[in-house]
Amino acid sequence: MAVETWRSLLAAAVVTMALAIAPASAEDDDSRALLGWPTSPAASNAATASSAISSESAAKKKRPPPSWLDALAVTGFAEAGSTFNFDNPFNKLNWGHLFTDRADQPQFNAGVIAMQRLPDPKATKDFDFGFKIQAMVGSDARYTHFLGELDYAMRDRTQLDILQAFATLHLPWITDRGFDVKIGQFVTLEGAELVDSIFYTHSYIFNFGIPLKQTGLMISSDLASWLFVHASVMSGDSASLGWPGDNNSAASFQAGLRIKAFDDRLTILGTTHIGPEDPKQLDPLGVGWPNIPYECACDPNRALSYSNDVTLTWKATDRLTLSTDINYVHDDGWNALSATGLSEGVLSRLADIYGFNAALIPRRPRGVNGYGVAQYASYKIDDVFQLNGRVEFWRDHNNYFVGAYPGYFDYMNIDHGFYAPSAIFQPEGRGTSYFAITAGLTITPEIPKGLPIAGLTLRPELRYDASLTGAAPFFGASGYRRSTGMFAIDAIVPFALK
Repeated sequence: MAVETWRSLLAAAVVTMALAIAPASAEDDDSRALLGWPTSPAASNAATASSAISSESAAKKKRPPPSWLDALAVTGFAEAGSTFNFDNPFNKLNWGHLFTDRADQPQFNAGVIAMQRLPDPKATKDFDFGFKIQAMVGSDARYTHFLGELDYAMRDRTQLDILQAFATLHLPWITDRGFDVKIGQFVTLEGAELVDSIFYTHSYIFNFGIPLKQTGLMISSDLASWLFVHASVMSGDSASLGWPGDNNSAASFQAGLRIKAFDDRLTILGTTHIGPEDPKQLDPLGVGWPNIPYECACDPNRALSYSNDVTLTWKATDRLTLSTDINYVHDDGWNALSATGLSEGVLSRLADIYGFNAALIPRRPRGVNGYGVAQYASYKIDDVFQLNGRVEFWRDHNNYFVGAYPGYFDYMNIDHGFYAPSAIFQPEGRGTSYFAITAGLTITPEIPKGLPIAGLTLRPELRYDASLTGAAPFFGASGYRRSTGMFAIDAIVPFALK
């Protein structure tokens, strides 16, 4: 077994033993119910138990009014899993994956701990304030870093990350329910797998079609019982502030709304993210800022990126939940065409033949696009078993978005604009259409009382991916394939310290 695998397993054991030291209640995250997906049985049981204990204690004796710190919670979870690729990839990579990208080897995905005291959502007429700090150690951190924050702190697959760190303020002004101001670093409100994904592996939309985190200021309000709106100004997707935290010098914008209808059975979540996201690009030849980067063929502070996502969730019955995620992403840069009218590939071949420098010929970007749709279904069999399904089509129209990152820092190097020769992409300028179908279970067995954990969630699944355009992007035992299949499973153990 590889050294890094032993490190991951050891880290998993240490974090799980160190953190799972007290029974837990459900985490009261302000974004948890945005999509309308049912709360997991483990969280429901923890919340019910906590409520029962509180009611019993209140009945025994009258307590003074709660203080601000009474709402403080310290919670978290540990997650580990593995994917078993039926095609035995020669490089041990699952193409089209980020957080589950390592084939046939265990991964300690995350040990997460959060301290939070959020404003009371029911006290809409009162002034209130709070905060949340959420940290993580695990292999997932390779893809969740804020630029310039711990992104090169550990030379290992297991890394450290600050997921969120923000202060929030509720102001009972302007609207009947007031509004909230959040400042700091927080997760995006975009996509169907934004909060509690029902699968271990993620969709192409989640991996490549939406932003993940942001640094900035968000204003949000429940304008009515059925309407929630939010708007943010930020430094960029997964960017912090200053150098090297921001990979360009321009701000981005995000806005969205959530609509509930038909007695809250229908939830519609629409979000748009707009702003320059291309890096300044520093490569071995020194072709970078303040000059226009060669690969992008654009000014990183002016070339806009767009990420638009609409998610519809329908609670068809008390047991059956259906959800549709529609996604479109675009970048004004890249996909360059030279002033001669020749494509990048043709120009490069001519440069090799005649010995001239193709970088000296002016170029203009034509932009890149990605779009797709994912359909989800979830059926609750009983308090232990839930049956899940997902079917997805996603088009990487210029082979720009979907990639593989074998190196520990490949993903962050590209985000920064640094040279990353080991990162893998499909031929530039062409397009690949991806189809994926996933079937799985969410298993939440009853945990005996007295154990130092709040619950246990297992998510086994079968997944099949294919290219619909004749391309062969998937890794096999002896080369590249047009399709691939796998079995994947993970385990999640929640806990609470307060």
